[in-house]
Order: sequence, then C-alpha cells, then structure tokens
Amino acid sequence: MTTPNIPPSPDELLRHLVATRIAGPIATPREVNLRHYAELVRGNLRFWLGLDLGDRWKTEEDVLAVMAERAGVDPNPAHRTGQDTIDPELTLAALDRMAAVLRDAAARRLHVLVATGHPGGLLDVHRAIAESLTAAGATVIDIPRDLRTTEGDDETWGDVRQFGGVAVLERGATLWHTHAPQPMSAILDALAESGRPRPDLVVADHGWAGRAGQQGIPTVAFADSNDPALFLGEAEGTVTVTVPLDDHVVDARDYAPMTAYLLAAAGLSGEAR
Repeated sequence: MTTPNIPPSPDELLRHLVATRIAGPIATPREVNLRHYAELVRGNLRFWLGLDLGDRWKTEEDVLAVMAERAGVDPNPAHRTGQDTIDPELTLAALDRMAAVLRDAAARRLHVLVATGHPGGLLDVHRAIAESLTAAGATVIDIPRDLRTTEGDDETWGDVRQFGGVAVLERGATLWHTHAPQPMSAILDALAESGRPRPDLVVADHGWAGRAGQQGIPTVAFADSNDPALFLGEAEGTVTVTVPLDDHVVDARDYAPMTAYLLAAAGLSGEAR
C-alpha cells in the first residue's frame, strides 16, 4: 500500500492506480464513453470543452482511435456496453510529461493559472500543484475579484472564486462541477481588461483547460475517458499534455500518491507543504 505523502516508485504507482480504479478497469461505463464521442462528432459544443474542433473529427470511430491511443480505452468499435479501461501505463507516461512542464515552469518562474471544474475529485491535486509551484518560485496568478459567469446554455449565474490558489466555479456556497469554458473566459477577459498579462501556463481540466488551450496558452490537463476533447486537443497540439484518469473516484484521497509522484518527478516534492 502506498503512503500518500511519500512519492511511490513507478511500479508502486501503477499498482495503486489500478487498485483505486484511477486507471485500469474504471467506473465510467463503455456506453457513456461512446455516447460522449458521438456527441462531440455531432458538434455538441458541451463536449468540445472550449476547444474549436471544427469538422475535423468525422466519426465516432475517429475519436475512439485517438482515445485508444492516448487513454487506453478498448479500441474495438463493436464493444458497445459494459466495462471500459484507462491504460495505467499511459497515465504514468502522461504524468511524466506533465512533470517536465511543471519543472520548467518552476525553473523559469512562470506565471501559472490553476483551475478545476471537478472540485469533488481533483481540488486537492490542483491545490498541491499550486502550492508547490509557489514555493518553488513560480507565480500562481491571483484571479480578479467579483467575476460572475453562466455556463453558456445554463442561464444560472455563478461566481468564479479561488481557494488555495485554485480557480473554481461557486454557486450558492457550493463548489460546482462544470465542464463549461465560460469561467476560464471570464478570468482571461478580466485579466486583459485590467491590463494584467495572461498566464504563461495553465494547469486545469474540463472547459477551463480547453478554453485556455484554444487561446494559445500552454496547458496541461487531467481528463477522464468520457471527456475526449482534451485528448483530441493534445493530438492536434492545442493542449500540451492530457493525463488520462478517472476524475472522480470514490475517495479523493486516493489521488494523493499520484500527486506525490507528479511533484517528485517535477522536482517539486521538497517544496510542497
């Protein structure tokens, strides 16, 4: 069993990812994955996560091929229901690529924006990254105050807040699970309007990551197997790194060994608080 704050070895992390279903046989059903791939191809912008995918992805099978390559889902298009997978080796490799980006951000003391649309699962992961980058000399951007936004087709307004260096969407004192790109747009627009520079790097997920990448900002992201847009963005070069994982396992504390591995690989574990 891995210890949360001690970086595991690669083999230990692989076993942990499978044991906790962060990768390996995951909870996200195959039929959900395929339905999302089909919605993306149909042009449903909710599934584009802030990216402009145009008409470049013609069929569900086109998307499935990329997801098999980059996330490790079953490549067989005849597999329509039941269990699907994320390849833990691909998760590990993507964590190593993300670590290289974070190491560079710390070394160059870049201005970094950290955000999550999945606070129920990944808030602590993002918070640890933000704290470690700050301690290492990078600047985690303080977002402008009093930002409000909708989620596009949902006319209910929410507040864009920041906790522990991580931007989130809040509604009625509740941190909100959102796939929408509008919260990231609100931050980037407010930075521009106030004359502040935009981020050198974004660490995020969902539409926060997609919108930043679409704006040309180097972006590293976490994404589930039912959120194909960020993997397509990586394939097209719009997103720098996309780490495949189940983004909401039963106990969010299970992400701690993965986070410890990521920060150690980035040379930041000694800086984490």
